[in-house]
Amino acid sequence: MIKNVAVILSVIGLVVIFLPVISGFQEREDLNELGADYVQGSINELETPNVVTSVIVTYRGLDTLGEVTVLFLATVGVGLLLKGNKEDMIKISSLELLETTSSVLVALIMILGIYIFTHGHLSPGGGFQGGVIVASGFLLLMLSNVNARISQSIMHFVESFSGVAYVAVGVAGLVLTVGFLNPGVLPFGKFGDLFSSGAIPVIYSLIGLKVGSELTSILVTMRGE
Repeated sequence: MIKNVAVILSVIGLVVIFLPVISGFQEREDLNELGADYVQGSINELETPNVVTSVIVTYRGLDTLGEVTVLFLATVGVGLLLKGNKEDMIKISSLELLETTSSVLVALIMILGIYIFTHGHLSPGGGFQGGVIVASGFLLLMLSNVNARISQSIMHFVESFSGVAYVAVGVAGLVLTVGFLNPGVLPFGKFGDLFSSGAIPVIYSLIGLKVGSELTSILVTMRGE
């Protein structure tokens, strides 16, 4: 009885809190000043159709670098906490359905992930989303084939290379242009083409490789390898 009363009172409280916000909501017809600058800058300065990509990769590129760093620290933490030996390896058995379909699905998932982070400047998606999809492909591979081994050395190399290259592009932006991760370090190309928007496709691809390799390393570590 007391639990039901508490739930009812909680719902009433939420209604009281959010009702003024909902009733007074008015959809904006125009962007605010900052939003308008981002939209215009994405087209006129960066020549990038995807405004979200422009904001993430350039206008707040240092923040994105911080996010990637946090993911790296999480990977290191998982590795330290779950580090074991071959005797500690988790024994799993794959299902026939996974074994049958994985040979096709793994390749398709990898291609989709690569497509998403290489086209992040043109369409929704980007490095983080594409990297997660690539890692999910490796997860399916591990679930479908108990004997599959993923080289931690290769994953660490890809993670390190992409991280160093990401910072190098940022520094190049400071030295050659006027800002960290400035896409003007490479030719902008034709607006809307795959090879356009300067260095933004390169930056997003590096983020995708870094995120994918780090998440895959976590999966391999949790597996006990």
